Amino acid sequence: MAAAAGCSSASSAKQDESKPLEVWIRQDAGSPAAESAEALTKAFTKKTGIKAKLVAVGVTDFETKLQQRTAQKNLPDIVINDTGQLGNLVTQGLVREVDRKGVVGGNEIVDRAWEAAQGFDGKYYAVPFNSQAFALLVRKDWRAKVGAEIPKTWNDLTKLAVKFTKDDPDGNGKDDTAGMVIPGTTTRGYLTWWFSTMLWSEGGDFVTKKGDGYVPAINEPASVKAVKKLQGMFCDSKVVQPGASTADSATTHTVFESGKGGIYLTGPYMLPRFDASLGKDKYEVIAAPPGAGGRAALAEGENVYLMAGSANEKSQQKFAEFAASPAGQKIGLGVDNGGIIVRLPVNIKVDGTAERRDPRWEVFQKVYDNAGRNAPNLPNWSNFRQISSEGFNGVVSDCSRDVDQAMDELADEFDAELKKQGAKAE
Repeated sequence: MAAAAGCSSASSAKQDESKPLEVWIRQDAGSPAAESAEALTKAFTKKTGIKAKLVAVGVTDFETKLQQRTAQKNLPDIVINDTGQLGNLVTQGLVREVDRKGVVGGNEIVDRAWEAAQGFDGKYYAVPFNSQAFALLVRKDWRAKVGAEIPKTWNDLTKLAVKFTKDDPDGNGKDDTAGMVIPGTTTRGYLTWWFSTMLWSEGGDFVTKKGDGYVPAINEPASVKAVKKLQGMFCDSKVVQPGASTADSATTHTVFESGKGGIYLTGPYMLPRFDASLGKDKYEVIAAPPGAGGRAALAEGENVYLMAGSANEKSQQKFAEFAASPAGQKIGLGVDNGGIIVRLPVNIKVDGTAERRDPRWEVFQKVYDNAGRNAPNLPNWSNFRQISSEGFNGVVSDCSRDVDQAMDELADEFDAELKKQGAKAE
């Protein structure tokens, strides 16, 4: 079963198995995803008899509200949130340790998803719920218009982006299209989130495991070469959309669906929106091509976090087990309720592609299975994501910036952060 982790903000409470669970999810109230989460919560109560109340906390202010409850020493019982937040929650002592072997049905959950629930210390601090990997959404009609093949390498992809930028693929006679759509803002580390796939594909990395710790790898030759290619997209070939260096995902979604951009590296959760706004026949889903380092794609998702200080720890774990079970996963797929809170199922007994009857989802599943890669298992990856995003943004915002020097400086920042987190190799 789950054992309490060290917690400075919430202490172990007297247990009461009749106490209802408060379940938080990082979704906007009234959204299809929130409705799907509500269906999941009600199904859990119907199956177990355990009362649970879902609270859809807004996407933009989720972290703020969670910190408010942390200060009040009154955390919700369950939080469904990004895998990338695990380190942040663990270092604050906000989540309980989970015994992987003690989770009913835990042996049905794929290993890569369990890896995203594992802390730097090797212990598990959540139960996997949802996984995803990133693939390219490419304007199929534009590719036909410019007479280009499906890109086989990242260099081919850049060439396609050039054609989409310069060859008037929409045929309106105006210079108003961009080949590559990139969320390049530093907010929430978006640029790193996007660039991870490219960096790893080109053989680069953020850090390298050495013994029991890590050392910076962002200034190694392969990493520097990848960053130079990124800078080139902004500064030389100029294939990115206007304002890319300050764009977040809300902006880039609009750029792609409005017909202003032709290639978008993103997750499968965007398919329903783009089918409705752009048209299913206008774009195709393609796995990101291999680079010098082979195939790689950022894998992430969401975990069910068992929050510290709960007065009903047994029910906490039962909720997590139900969410990861075949029944819970099928509800999360959104086939019957219109919301998608499970992009790719974490349970091996659920075939998401068959459930959805849409072969495009199989592309994402294969990417996850064959090329998916979780963020480095650091005590708090979110800090590195933010620091690196600021470093990358500096070289794409200033075309005169020397990449070698910038990455040396970023490596120094990584080194200091590794020391701060106690993760620097001896």
